[in-house]
Amino acid sequence: MEPGNVTQISEFLLLGLSEEPELQPILFGLFLTMYLITVLGNLLIILAVSSDSHLHTPMYFFLSNLSLADICFTSTIVPKMLVNIQTQSKVITYADCITQMYFFIHFAGLDDFILTVMAYDRYVAICHPLHYTVIMNSHLCGLLVLVSWIISVLNSLLQSVMVLELSFCSDLGIPHFFCELKEVVQLACSDTLPNDIVMYFSAGLLAGGPLTGILYSYSKIVSSIYAIPSVQGKYKAFSTCASHISVVSLFYGTSLGVYLGSAGTHSSHSQSSATASVMYTVVTPMLNPFIYSIRNKDIKRALKRFLGR
Repeated sequence: MEPGNVTQISEFLLLGLSEEPELQPILFGLFLTMYLITVLGNLLIILAVSSDSHLHTPMYFFLSNLSLADICFTSTIVPKMLVNIQTQSKVITYADCITQMYFFIHFAGLDDFILTVMAYDRYVAICHPLHYTVIMNSHLCGLLVLVSWIISVLNSLLQSVMVLELSFCSDLGIPHFFCELKEVVQLACSDTLPNDIVMYFSAGLLAGGPLTGILYSYSKIVSSIYAIPSVQGKYKAFSTCASHISVVSLFYGTSLGVYLGSAGTHSSHSQSSATASVMYTVVTPMLNPFIYSIRNKDIKRALKRFLGR
């Protein structure tokens, strides 16, 4: 690879979800609405948790961190998409593309790790209730979140730096609405084998590892719930996990569906995966606040108190 080739390009083209002119106002209105709902909903969760002393517990501490990660996750993608639709431009500069890719990988990984930490929190609460306050102390909770941030930062930094080493030629159209790592790597005209190895290795380790941890935690939780003699006790224990199970299912179901589907079709220039990506990049962060607040009396009470001020 010629090092000088890296400086030959200055921008990429984000092909978006559709090139039909009549659909652009609809897409703009739809994504603007979903983005505002996402930011407002998750911000209310953060404010409710921080303003109510009754919610200063490990579970809600992790929930507020998840809401913050969701706001940042969506904000790395949707604003640029809205600007491109409004200005009728598909251009994103090389620097902006790498920056967007970095933050997308970082906050996607952070979402993943926080969901895993939340599963561990539910495992301790249900399987070791008498030792919960001792095990899930403030020091451990802070450390778990800090480690999640550090691993996510290091992974996204590694992936982004490796993309900087690639050279790109004439085909600069990304069949997506944001700079997705896999799509950008496939546009390179230099050797991408090291990128592919690191990409799939980190995906297996940093996505498969947390998913394994979540499944293991819930296998123990199910065993503990099954051992509870009363039906009311079983329902109460399960209800504390229902919201988390819903969010995990939504996050992993949509993201795995996109990547396994695209791997099966080998269609690098198809925009079908871009359309499906809307589910885990925009829809899932928007639904999370509703999932955690609809059946959660503590969150509802805290929101009423906060909004009542």
